[in-house]
Amino acid sequence: MLEMEAQAAPIIRFENVGLRYGTGPEVLRDVSFALNAGDMVFLTGPSGAGKSSLLRLMYLALAPSRGAIELFGQDTAALPRNALSDLRRRIGVVFQDFRLLEHLSTFENVALPLLVRGEKLSRYRQDVLELLQWVGLGERVQARPSVLSGGEQQRAAIARAIVSRPEILLADEPTGNVDPALAKRLLRLFVELNRMGTTVVIATHDPVLIRATPGAQVLHLRDGRLSIHASQTWAEAAMAEQEVP
Repeated sequence: MLEMEAQAAPIIRFENVGLRYGTGPEVLRDVSFALNAGDMVFLTGPSGAGKSSLLRLMYLALAPSRGAIELFGQDTAALPRNALSDLRRRIGVVFQDFRLLEHLSTFENVALPLLVRGEKLSRYRQDVLELLQWVGLGERVQARPSVLSGGEQQRAAIARAIVSRPEILLADEPTGNVDPALAKRLLRLFVELNRMGTTVVIATHDPVLIRATPGAQVLHLRDGRLSIHASQTWAEAAMAEQEVP
């Protein structure tokens, strides 16, 4: 992955990272990998393997217990807090619990990253409306989160994460509450964002989605340890394993 890049710094690099909560056992052990700008990556593994913890390290919600993490070519351990905040603004995150603001409409929730950035409504209104239409929320623009279904809230969270075209997108089970047809549509949205240059990391249990994305990488966690695979090879093996009675 790095040999022919001559030699642009990886956008994300982990070196022998370990993570433990308090005095408990390590949930991640000696995790090392590097992702370049424009990579398409799936993060997978059984429940409790450490996927959400790894994503939290990537968007700087956690600091590692040991090892080194670089984002955008910078050692995160050496940066002051305000610099970490600047890095976070370059990352879009789709959380499993959505984190929509109850007092805002769907449109306002999705547009929030642009509003915080100081952009004027007249510049982004149409883009937000088109994005909401794409994720199937064109009729729910003024609805508050309390009246949206779980799947609708998930789609709003996805739209909010990508509306500002982040350099890195981290998505934690983004298709977990939608039907297979909409899951494929959302995957196309992620792939298109990736083609525009965003590094996309999607945590998922679904080998069908992974197999539908040739050329992607798979970061597989088991018992806190990481292995790296090609997407189709990994997905075909996982699906064959599921078929064994």
